[in-house]
Amino acid sequence: MEIHFHGAAGEVTGSCHLVEAAGRRILLDCGLIQGDRRDEERNRAPFPFDPKSIDAVVLSHAHIDHSGRIPLLIRSGFAGPVYTHHASKDLCRIMLKDSGYLAERDAEWENRKRQRKGLKPVQPLYTMQDAVDSMKRFRGLPYGKRKTILPGITVRLSDAGHILGSSIVELWLEEGGARRKLVFSGDLGQAGAPILCDPAAIAEADLVLMESTYGDRLHRGRAETAAEIEEVIAQTRGAKGNILIPAFAVGRTQDILYHFARNYDAWGIGGWRIFLDSPMAIQATEVYLRHSDLYDREAAALWAKNSHSPLLPNLTLSRTGRQSMQLNRVRSGAIIIAGSGMCNGGRIRHHLKHNIWRDNCHVVFVGFQARGTLGRALVDGAKHIRLWGETIKVEARIHTIGGLSAHADQAGLLDWYGKFQARPPVMLVHGEPQASEGLLAVLGRTANAPVRIAGPGQRVDLIGMSGF
Repeated sequence: MEIHFHGAAGEVTGSCHLVEAAGRRILLDCGLIQGDRRDEERNRAPFPFDPKSIDAVVLSHAHIDHSGRIPLLIRSGFAGPVYTHHASKDLCRIMLKDSGYLAERDAEWENRKRQRKGLKPVQPLYTMQDAVDSMKRFRGLPYGKRKTILPGITVRLSDAGHILGSSIVELWLEEGGARRKLVFSGDLGQAGAPILCDPAAIAEADLVLMESTYGDRLHRGRAETAAEIEEVIAQTRGAKGNILIPAFAVGRTQDILYHFARNYDAWGIGGWRIFLDSPMAIQATEVYLRHSDLYDREAAALWAKNSHSPLLPNLTLSRTGRQSMQLNRVRSGAIIIAGSGMCNGGRIRHHLKHNIWRDNCHVVFVGFQARGTLGRALVDGAKHIRLWGETIKVEARIHTIGGLSAHADQAGLLDWYGKFQARPPVMLVHGEPQASEGLLAVLGRTANAPVRIAGPGQRVDLIGMSGF
């Protein structure tokens, strides 16, 4: 009975953990590695296990760094089911297809260059059709019900409060008379965050796999965050510029729209033209609206009040490329929400090209920016950026609104762990080294918990708990 760490170990992206019990093998997540070109090229490396030997996948949530290699896993020989929450299944139908489209497009661009050099073409990581076909393997589960997915392996999903359908995974394992319970936090949301319920409390575990994305820091408070957004809006209005918000299509986009609706009058939102310039975010928002049963009390009340009228009457949905290009001519009074959230691709790069050199414009980052991404470079203070071979000076004001993060901060992670009745050992995953080390130190000091940081390829014996 073992667990092997094959992704999001010592880094944030590429979540993938292999559990072996009762002669069976299951994966917790199978996500894409994201970052710079060298990071993303690692997705093409063979899996460090035989995909044909995997009996099932349990997916914590739909974000691509957790789900994005499932079509590749299937194409490589995996023939089992993928268990996830019903809402995550609906979101994966959108996100994996988009990921396949991006992989096809990237291969097409690369092959144009290779053809001119007389090199052999490359194949896309996987195709849109691979993504569509992969959905046949998905099995939707509700929150709160145990399900035996294989002999000796039982699973239960609970709300992680991160994005719609995000789950804390509880695994009960039996082998040769031994019983162990493994709890995988997935990505934990902030308590009190908009729209979704708070992360569920789990009482018991023999081992906890816990994310540590913001394990070394605290987010700003809700009131401070709201005041900061309001100030950015006021500054840009006075300067007669535009606001760009690079946003993840799932989760963050819907949070932003909710904040605008809730503060419509207080922030003067009615005086702006708001553009949601992301076909995937538009589809994801439609999925959010279909699953209103998962909302917290406040969001449910707001949705009920406005169910027969638009939450934002000045919101324009830009579905087509032509509609997106028309925004390039808008010089002021626009709030443009577009992907990708880390500025590695998507329509936001075009909007940066037309706005980031203007000192009356503002760029607002509302989510985590991985190492090697354009978003991270901007957050870290880059004075110039490169887009399509052109060097562009950064004159726009860059803001990081940490209080909107969909991840729990250090205090939130400690609070979630503190609800376990005992102090089970913890393996920290899904965090850059500084963040994981910060959480390790404070957990060991304040919770008196046995804590380790998972490393790539590391193995833990769940019977003897070697390493603890």
